[in-house]
Amino acid sequence: MEPAASAFWSVPEDRLLEVLKTSRRGLSSAEAARRLERHGPNRLRERAVAGGWALLAMQFRSPITVMLLAAAVLSMIVGETIDGAIIFGIVVVSVLLDFWQERSAATAVKQLLGLIQPTTTVLRDGRPMDVPVENVVPGDVVQLAAGATVPGDCRILEAADLFVDEAALTGESYPVEKAPGTKAAETPISGRSNALFMGTHVVSGTAVAVVARTGLETEFGRIAERLERRAPETDFERGVRRFGYTLLEIALFFVVFIFAVNVALDRPVLDSLLFTLALAVGLTPQLLPAIVNVTLARGARRMAARKVIIKRLASIENFGSMGVLCTDKTGTLTTGITRVHSGWGAEGTQRGKVLFYAYLNASLQSGFPNPIDRAIREQSISSVEGWRKVGEVPYDFVRKRISVVVEHEGVRLMITKGALREVLSLCATAERDDGTIRPLAEESATIERTFESLSAQGLRCLGVAWRELGSNAPVDKESERDMTFLGILALEDPVKETVPESIRRLRELGIAVKLVTGDNHLAARRVAGEVGLRTARVLTSTDLRELSDAALRRTVHDVDVFAEIEPVQKERIILALKRENYAVGYLGDGINDAPALHAADVGISVESAADVTKNAATIVLLEKDLRVLIDGVCEGRRAFGNTLKYIFITTSANFGNMFSMAGASLITPFLPLLPQQILLINVLTDLPAMALATDRVDAELLREP
Repeated sequence: MEPAASAFWSVPEDRLLEVLKTSRRGLSSAEAARRLERHGPNRLRERAVAGGWALLAMQFRSPITVMLLAAAVLSMIVGETIDGAIIFGIVVVSVLLDFWQERSAATAVKQLLGLIQPTTTVLRDGRPMDVPVENVVPGDVVQLAAGATVPGDCRILEAADLFVDEAALTGESYPVEKAPGTKAAETPISGRSNALFMGTHVVSGTAVAVVARTGLETEFGRIAERLERRAPETDFERGVRRFGYTLLEIALFFVVFIFAVNVALDRPVLDSLLFTLALAVGLTPQLLPAIVNVTLARGARRMAARKVIIKRLASIENFGSMGVLCTDKTGTLTTGITRVHSGWGAEGTQRGKVLFYAYLNASLQSGFPNPIDRAIREQSISSVEGWRKVGEVPYDFVRKRISVVVEHEGVRLMITKGALREVLSLCATAERDDGTIRPLAEESATIERTFESLSAQGLRCLGVAWRELGSNAPVDKESERDMTFLGILALEDPVKETVPESIRRLRELGIAVKLVTGDNHLAARRVAGEVGLRTARVLTSTDLRELSDAALRRTVHDVDVFAEIEPVQKERIILALKRENYAVGYLGDGINDAPALHAADVGISVESAADVTKNAATIVLLEKDLRVLIDGVCEGRRAFGNTLKYIFITTSANFGNMFSMAGASLITPFLPLLPQQILLINVLTDLPAMALATDRVDAELLREP
């Protein structure tokens, strides 16, 4: 793809059409066919993945697994079939569990495929026609209307009252207004108001747009491509692998040394070889896979009782060793429910009349229920007795406001509530706190300062205005004029009451919490400050693009708040933390969180999350509450401690036994010692270790990762 098309939102429209070799009339059918052959179908096609046998073979990469298989083969070679079968059975059970997890990972991509509608309207040969979405190619000009799903990443050529739902990509729950224009190349996804993205859908209005990207080149495609990859090695898996290599190196050195010494002492070569190989069998903790699976299974049952569902057993160990938790904002740190924060008059002071008029507007309107009106109606208003609804001008995405006409004591008022700028554009005057009416120009500076102050706190601001109507005046859009500005209604998504204490508790457990959200930096900073995170520095998507991977690794320690972050950038933050040797957890519930969940050591989602997100996660919370998460961490550390106890006890016992036998063999001629005898000694040693490993761990262990 040419550079101009790679940042298609940032180049002039004529230049983009030139790069895409198209025009406003669209492509010819012949040219579209050629491009379809060149670019391939417009779908999130699955890349080639390892087949069943190849995937099964990949499970034998662990050094400990290789050592155990070698021990099993050795036992069978010397005729001890039962001993070899026991070891082999332990390995097979462990390997099959891992194989099953790998096979289930590919389902996340399939969930994304269901988000794409089958047909769309494109211009071919200068006329509109419906074609399958998978046949859309770069350069196609598409026509979109309310309800249509965007078939690719597009640049808007024409738009009328266009609002698009982009929640799947940005997490923004409100429709976003779109229009033609040019944006800077570094503009984040949430700010590209001139672009449309595959998988989002049109809420209202119409548009004509040119397709710049299709398939895996789209923003959705980039998410799907990351979900197709094998999840990065987790912290626990790295630890087991390193332990296995260390054990293998020690065993090899020990075996070669003992064999060489015995041969030097003129011992029979065959007997010396069998003896040293038997010692190698003895050094391996044969019951380690069984211990790990039994311990993790018990932990999974306990965690299920605490409303934490484990999809991948190894994630319990990672849960316990987690050192950094990255989380989204809405619904996790906050309630996810809009609430009225305050009402502010034109003079910049709090005023109850703003709340009352907003309540009249919200409680009497008969349009489609929405979170804002629901929040306003939940206010404690003393009484609305005597107020009667006369008429209504419903809300629409073009006007961005709703007006309700009420009557009280023979006086009719039109009360309008909506986007602040839209409401101000209707007003000629403003009402001061003492009830006097002044020209709007005299109060506009104060209104602007109040708006900027509230916005800096991350609050959503609406305007409230009124106008007196005559008894015979029509109730329509034309009546929304010459109004009197009453004030600003501030709304918030409040922080959950339990969150500050939960974050303090996580810190006591040695877990740093970082906020990673697609929301704007002002709202993110406010929420972070309320829950106790550091807010001196906030990194945005623009800042991240300017940082190299090395610079991000140095910076990520000192930043607790990442705002306006794109889906791929969330994954980049997770990987930067992992490269700094942190065990990283990520908590999210949107499709835009899927790459980060896939990359984290511990991907945590909730029961109400999108299917794609739950499939990408390894742990699912039945309640979106950090207190549930804390309980899970403690259970994970208990399982982690039990596994460590087994490793320490059995490894030290095995080495003690083998060194004693090896020392005795160098002093006196040894009796034939075969693998089954070594296996019996180890099992007798491992059984007490297993009992200790499934006992309760010390409370002190739960305090540190």
